[in-house]
Amino acid sequence: MFVNGVGTANPPHRYSKAECWEAFRTSGWFRKLDRRAHMIAETVLKKDNGIETRSLAVGSLDEVFNIDPDTLHGRFLANAPGLGAAAGKAALAEAGLDAAAVDGLVISTCTGYLCPGLTSYVVERLGLRPGVLAFDLVGQGCAAALPNWRLADALLASGGCAHVLSICVEVSSAAMYLDNDPGVLISACLFGDGAGAAVLSKRPLPHRRSIEWKAFASLVNPAERDALLFQTRQGMLRNVLTRPVPRLAAEHAEQVLHTVLDAQGVAPGEIAAWIMHAGGRDVLAALRERLQLRAEDLRYSAAMLREYGNMSSAFVYFVLQDALRDNAKPGWWWLSSFGAGFSCHGALLRAA
Repeated sequence: MFVNGVGTANPPHRYSKAECWEAFRTSGWFRKLDRRAHMIAETVLKKDNGIETRSLAVGSLDEVFNIDPDTLHGRFLANAPGLGAAAGKAALAEAGLDAAAVDGLVISTCTGYLCPGLTSYVVERLGLRPGVLAFDLVGQGCAAALPNWRLADALLASGGCAHVLSICVEVSSAAMYLDNDPGVLISACLFGDGAGAAVLSKRPLPHRRSIEWKAFASLVNPAERDALLFQTRQGMLRNVLTRPVPRLAAEHAEQVLHTVLDAQGVAPGEIAAWIMHAGGRDVLAALRERLQLRAEDLRYSAAMLREYGNMSSAFVYFVLQDALRDNAKPGWWWLSSFGAGFSCHGALLRAA
């Protein structure tokens, strides 16, 4: 399988940490939460948390604090199809393909639910063929991009597809929930909205940099399920984020990395580019320590986190796009995502 185009999309409005803090401080929710909650939010939003700005699907930050099931579902419905289609259109344009070339469509999300799923809307908006093989994947959280690609790889290997359009779209502002729990508050301060897409093909296209998917591994650890997950409260999604998450992310990422590299006879020192889901500042620090990396190795992840925040499953597309735009060194690249479950996935890529 080859990556022949990558595209991303964000809502038009971007907000700084300072703007988010001021909006929270003057909102009705500030008065509903206790003093400890105020201190946690202020600490995260006013000090260095690795994030400077986030794109959110609201016209003003006042809208973020309209938290009820109908408003949040309406926000997801109003924004997820357009973001997914915009990212898909950008990926197709980079690949030099039109909609008629797409044989398969795989879309992942965890921040909203539609039936029919997002594939119905994206097929319509991009003008894909009615006979396209379309799959909606849900419930995989921040880790979803690589399982999405694994399904695309299987579709391509089956012989029924030449090109599969992979999309991850998350409207985190449609999964907003606030209470006095520190993990819930920190989550609200970290996540942004965005979509990523990739054209995945059976063969490389001419006159483009060759990025080949070579090997893959997954790790699902249900024993740590409660460390990172969505709960449903009062008809809304409540993100549970616990203290062990950075450690768990690093431990699982290390295990998946060595599972693949050892089988392929590749040493970690041979990796020329690290395309890693960031999670947050503390997660990046844990990854760096556990994998014995330099800050330079995680520069693409850190840059995208700083500019966009944690966009859940869409994040790694932004990191990959940044590496491609920087003309990262050829050779072995490592792509990894992790999240709810606790789950972790990794893929070894060969970049020419």
